[in-house]
Amino acid sequence: MMKQILLSLMLAATSAFAADAPSIQNIPLKDIEGKETSLKAYQGKVLLLVNVASECGSTPQYVGLQALYEKYKDKGLIVVGFPCNDFGAQEPGTNAEIKQFCTTKYKVTFPMFDKIHVKGPEQHPLYAALTGTSGAFPGNVKWNFGKFLIGRDGKALQRIEPGVEPTDAEVVKAIEAALAAK
Repeated sequence: MMKQILLSLMLAATSAFAADAPSIQNIPLKDIEGKETSLKAYQGKVLLLVNVASECGSTPQYVGLQALYEKYKDKGLIVVGFPCNDFGAQEPGTNAEIKQFCTTKYKVTFPMFDKIHVKGPEQHPLYAALTGTSGAFPGNVKWNFGKFLIGRDGKALQRIEPGVEPTDAEVVKAIEAALAAK
């Protein structure tokens, strides 16, 4: 019970802080095919951004991510994968290899994007907006499968650490709350 109260207080505080952060929808991105795009394509949707890797102990989280996507996509959730090789060189493949791995081994149908850096000197502007000193949730992503919940307005709502499973009850509760918000 105390854990739930503390988590609720932390979520309220981080949500209030995140509400002042600028929208991330206009940051230029490339999809996994190399096509120029942005998150603006998902305007009005709730997003779960995840830095993913194919050779990580957490790679089976793809199962939970796909399950969330299938369960909530018609209600407005889009899971968005960002391959990243920043942690233990666990995403060494090309975009084509990553796409093939995800679709054949884990039957991933949610959008995947170009491999990016989520930390360090080559950090992608999207992750700088999320984790930089003036970002919504300052502090480096700790490992593969770090997650960020983004509201329909394009503002970051919650940071979910890598070890938390996508289908964890608190994650599902946060997604459902974001989907219910208009």
